[in-house]
Amino acid sequence: MPDPHDPRRDARQNAAWRAAQEWQARARQTRAGGPLGGLKLLLTWLLFGVMMVVAMVLGLFFLLIGWAMMPFLRHRMKKRMEQMRADQAEDVDGSVHYREARYHAGRKTGEHEQQVLEGDYQVKDEARKDPDRP
Repeated sequence: MPDPHDPRRDARQNAAWRAAQEWQARARQTRAGGPLGGLKLLLTWLLFGVMMVVAMVLGLFFLLIGWAMMPFLRHRMKKRMEQMRADQAEDVDGSVHYREARYHAGRKTGEHEQQVLEGDYQVKDEARKDPDRP
């Protein structure tokens, strides 16, 4: 009993099956025969293998560079955290005198990075003169 879902059953009417058959026929015609085709295949695989080895060596090189840089990066981050802790430190009596003094000193030198974190907001004269605002 023939399979009703077999695409070869209606080969004349099935366009996909005909296209596949034509593709196979073209592939058989373009297939290089003899030792030259085998040599091309061998050279292609060798080139692919060399490229894979080069890629792996480059990957390992960059991995080792990254591992070598980790202690320096850790030291830099540690110093940055110590600086942040020192910037946010309070005096022994719990006052915020140190932070205020640092803020005012930074303001004189043009340092404005702590302005928003400290809650210092200024209203500019231009905003006061705006006719749309009450």
